[in-house]
Amino acid sequence: MSIESLVPAQIARLPWSLLFIIIAIGGFGGMSLYSAAGGSFLPWALPHAIRFSTLLAMAVTLSYFKPQFFRDFSYLAYGLLIVLLIVVEVIGAVRGGAQSWLDLGIIQLQPSELMKPVIVLVIAGFYAGLPAGEIRKWNAIWPPALLTLIPSVMILLQPDLGTTMLLGFSALTVMFLAGLPLRLFVGGAMAFAAAIPVAYSFMMPHQQERVLIFLSPEDDPLGAGYHITQSKIAIGSGGLFGKGFLNGTQSHLHYLPEQHTDFIFPAMVEEWGLAGGLFLILCFALMFRWGMAVALETKGRFERLTAAGLTMTIFFYFAINLLMVMGLAPVVGIPLPLFSYGGSAMLTVMICLGMLMSIDRDNRKDKTRG
Repeated sequence: MSIESLVPAQIARLPWSLLFIIIAIGGFGGMSLYSAAGGSFLPWALPHAIRFSTLLAMAVTLSYFKPQFFRDFSYLAYGLLIVLLIVVEVIGAVRGGAQSWLDLGIIQLQPSELMKPVIVLVIAGFYAGLPAGEIRKWNAIWPPALLTLIPSVMILLQPDLGTTMLLGFSALTVMFLAGLPLRLFVGGAMAFAAAIPVAYSFMMPHQQERVLIFLSPEDDPLGAGYHITQSKIAIGSGGLFGKGFLNGTQSHLHYLPEQHTDFIFPAMVEEWGLAGGLFLILCFALMFRWGMAVALETKGRFERLTAAGLTMTIFFYFAINLLMVMGLAPVVGIPLPLFSYGGSAMLTVMICLGMLMSIDRDNRKDKTRG
């Protein structure tokens, strides 16, 4: 087969509909960052565009690897990230009240973010190799639980509650889809609810404050409740079609904090209104629909669990951020994927998308052979 005939076939197998959705989300995010800086490409919009383009190219490159490659190297990646989490505990940089970062000079890396797709891979690989008759036995429960518990405790000690929650949700999703009995999850939820008072006593003061303010933000609208109060004002003032691009007041007058990261959605809705918010939600909904379709179409157990787990990992980013900025969940520092400014979270999401595209490419090859 000649190179000329091979290249078009490889390009044709790219999920172009997904790529257009990703570019739409990233481009819309770049416009919002441009506006948040008062109509300037610096300090956020230009770095976002460069980072987005580079990581999207990386995701497309990952799509050319076979899913088995990711399975083979999942435990090695898990071990490496555990080592990096230990290094973070010793010499990590502090940002946002959490010692979660490794300062590598040109970039600052957050190893806990990369653990999210890796935990999906190792647990999916474990259940893919487990005989069907063992799924309801104790041996099907404790290894994935231990694999999740070790990094979760290390991340919680940083302390980074938001990342710990996302890691746990991703792991539980794969365990549930693998076929573990429902009673285990119901019992676990009850145990978690009972442990909330104990967990609250171990929280840092600022984390306790976030929980209390979530329950009643009106008690301190100019202090601890300031973030969520201003977020609600920005969302509500956008109306149906918004105040217009570059015309946001909450963001431009700096009433809205963290407008380029965690609270970028309210800043965008203030300018683009309900229409802009629904457009962004629709783009994400189409992305999640594509990801679950990939999971349903694949034949291998590892590929199916991985595709569903990675899709839900991105969904948890999206859902928790929106619930947070609307006052329906405590503020835990979760960015809006592909839209907010930030490198580690975007890297994690692009890795997830790259592996999803790899599984999709493998599905298409199977159909071609068939």
